[in-house]
Parts: sequence; structure tokens; C-alpha cells
Amino acid sequence: MRISCSQLLPALLLLSGAARAQAPASQPTPPLSAAGQALFASAPVPQLVAKQFAFTEGPAVDRQGNIFFTDQPNDKIWKYDLDGKLSVFMSPSGRANGLYFDKKGNLLACADAEGQLWSIAPNGQKKVLLSNVAGQQLNGPNDVWAGPGGLYFTDPYYKRDYWPATRPAPIAENVYYLAAGTTQPVAVETTLKKPNGLIGTPDGRTLYVADIGANKTYRYRLGPRGELLDKQLFVEQGSDGMTLDERGNVYLTGQGVTIYSPAGQRLAHLDVPAAWTANLCFGGRDMRTLFITASEAVFTVPMRVRGIR
Repeated sequence: MRISCSQLLPALLLLSGAARAQAPASQPTPPLSAAGQALFASAPVPQLVAKQFAFTEGPAVDRQGNIFFTDQPNDKIWKYDLDGKLSVFMSPSGRANGLYFDKKGNLLACADAEGQLWSIAPNGQKKVLLSNVAGQQLNGPNDVWAGPGGLYFTDPYYKRDYWPATRPAPIAENVYYLAAGTTQPVAVETTLKKPNGLIGTPDGRTLYVADIGANKTYRYRLGPRGELLDKQLFVEQGSDGMTLDERGNVYLTGQGVTIYSPAGQRLAHLDVPAAWTANLCFGGRDMRTLFITASEAVFTVPMRVRGIR
């Protein structure tokens, strides 16, 4: 059925797991700071890779630098390889949303169709890691990060048009921790309005979590049993997905891409020609390619700084 752009946009934003209506009105973009300009290898302009999708999300990079991302409405996981070629890695994909590679090279996937967490081996074989919390179906895991002792994931509620009418009512929208070797997660953050994007530092000491419902991003210290300690407001901006670079700068998404220093200083903003910028990661052989998933397209930006895996 052919639908208009005005009909399509709200549906796409819902699928992204991002309430664009909750974002503040856009403001004129200030010029790049000197520190911000130094992050980019050339002009800070996103370069279109492809525009053939329904809604792109959840990019993750493997050990070689290949990037995997999802097209959730079309139920596919795509691969963008080191030669710049696109191919379908998995279809169907459990309506996968956020992705992340663990230390063993398995692709972790927030399989939204039935509220599950998957681990996908390099050969495409999947294993269901989690399908419920205390016997209740999860809302729809949105973003996942592999910490030193287990997995952290967000579980906001966004109603999908492909869910069956018999799907259970939503549960609390929490941040969870699934310790290695266990089958049940622990809610480690229960005070956020709508947790969405999250990312941890390579040393395994710090976790950033975006509360897109309250338009804020927080920073936590990770405890020895997976606890989130010393909650601090990082910036007054929410985010759909997020990533870090080698300097500890934090990249937030939504209305384009905004980059903050570890101290919360705004360094740069990238305007992305799309209705919504959902997520991003670094990839490529040298980890200096910023890969952006934005509505029906994906983009790259060459960087001077390296990203993290």
C-alpha cells in the first residue's frame, strides 16, 4: 500500500525506539570548536553509502572492522565490509534492533520480535540468551553492551505494528544486567523515564545510558557485581544510540550527531540529511570510519580519531 511521507515518518520514528516529539526544537548549529574540528579527517559532512532500507539501526563492528547493522522493518541484519560492499548477513533476524559484538566474536542482538536477546555465531547460528524477566516477557530489548562480567541492555516500551494482538502488557522500562552464566537479568537502573542507548568504556569501569524520555544522558561507575553506582548527569540531551572514540568523547544521536568531550563539553554537531539519526559506531581497517544509521539510509564520515570496539 502506498502511503505518504507524513504517514510514514511517525511509524519510522516509533520503530527507531526514539520519540522525536520529545526532543527539543532544533537550534542553529554553532561552528565547530577547534577540538571538534580536529576530530575529522576532512569536511565534517556525512557521505551517503546507500539509501535502500526502511529504517536502519544498531551498527556494531567486528574484530576486522566490518560493520553490521539492522533494517528492523524488513527484518534483516546487513554487513558493510572492508571493501565497502553491502550484503545481507541474516534474514529473518528476529526484528533485531541494537547489536554489539562480544569478546568471542559473537554478534549480540536485541531481537525485538519476541522480546529476546540473541547471540549469533559468525556462521549465523543463533542462541537465545534471554526471553523473559521473572516469567514476564520483556518489552523489547533496544540496545546492548558487553561488559567485563556480563551484558547490559535497555528495555523501553515502543509498540510495534507487527506485534500480535495477544502480546502481554508492558512491564517497567529498566536497564538490566545479565551476568555471564546466568539465565535471569537484574534491574540495575529503575528510575529512568525511557532508557534507550547505552555504551561502556573499554576499561569496563563506566557506562553511559541515555534517557530519551527525559532528554538526558547519565554516566555510572560499574560495581563488582554489575551494579550501576555514582549516577551523574552527563549532558542535558537524550540519545537513541551512542558510541565513544579513543579519547573518550561521547557521540549522541537523534537530530543528527552531537559530540561531547568526557567532561560534557559540546565539541561538534553533524547535520545528517535524514528524518532521524538512530545510531552509530566506528569501523574500517583502522577504526577511523564513523558509520551512521539514519532512517532509510546509512552514511560514513572519515575521522582522525579511532573508535572503540
